[in-house]
Amino acid sequence: MSPDEDPREDVQYHLEVAEGDVADSVLLPGDPERVGKVLDVWDDGEVVAEHREYRTATGTYDGTALSVTSTGIGSPSAAIAVEELARVGADTFLRVGSCGAIQPETDVGDLVITSGGVRQEGTSSEYVREDYPAVADHAVVAALAAAAEELDYDYHVGLTASTDSFYAGQSRPGFGGFEARDSEERIAELRRAGVLNFEMEASAILTLANVYGLRAGAVCTVYADRTTGEFDVVGERRAARTASLAVSKLAAMDERVADSGADAWHAGLGL
Repeated sequence: MSPDEDPREDVQYHLEVAEGDVADSVLLPGDPERVGKVLDVWDDGEVVAEHREYRTATGTYDGTALSVTSTGIGSPSAAIAVEELARVGADTFLRVGSCGAIQPETDVGDLVITSGGVRQEGTSSEYVREDYPAVADHAVVAALAAAAEELDYDYHVGLTASTDSFYAGQSRPGFGGFEARDSEERIAELRRAGVLNFEMEASAILTLANVYGLRAGAVCTVYADRTTGEFDVVGERRAARTASLAVSKLAAMDERVADSGADAWHAGLGL
């Protein structure tokens, strides 16, 4: 059945959410199973929709309403999630996930907070020219950093490369040891340019948010240290806790903006 044939006009075709199902701020993990792990750190919450790779729950953390929607793997499905969540009223998106770190200062278990994205994925190019920047909202970055500090997590703020391929696109060997063209030079160039990590969704989410006048950011836990070869699934809930606390801080920041009459949040308003 096509979207035009769906009699429930207010229900989104892929996510099966409608207005009132989601809060203004939504966490975006990839794996649907992570939705339950996000709920574990909240005060309360319940699943409101589940369809394909998209599982959505809404609840509260630190007294602040928020939602979580899994996006599946990669930018095409993440863009669908942003599109349909925005259609039902969401305006703030925080990518929450795992990543591979490519700088020596980033260790397994650390958090990487994205300030901007290298658009090494094709989805965002369907929306806007390739030299358009994938930039995180400055208030979201500040809230994520403040949350990580408060939770006493080791974190780094910087640039993220988002790719369409977990293997060739991230300079990993493929089946049978296959190496993509310029594989070693590609990762070396990103290291020289100060890029911190690889993942697969952030730059598309950031680009769409900027195109649509929304706000977005990303925080990922390092599972793979590409400089040492170490891989370990540790600190699985750190990114979820950090993003959830950041949403609470953003709510307070938004109140300060409204009370001050400022056009946007700035450091002088405090967290």
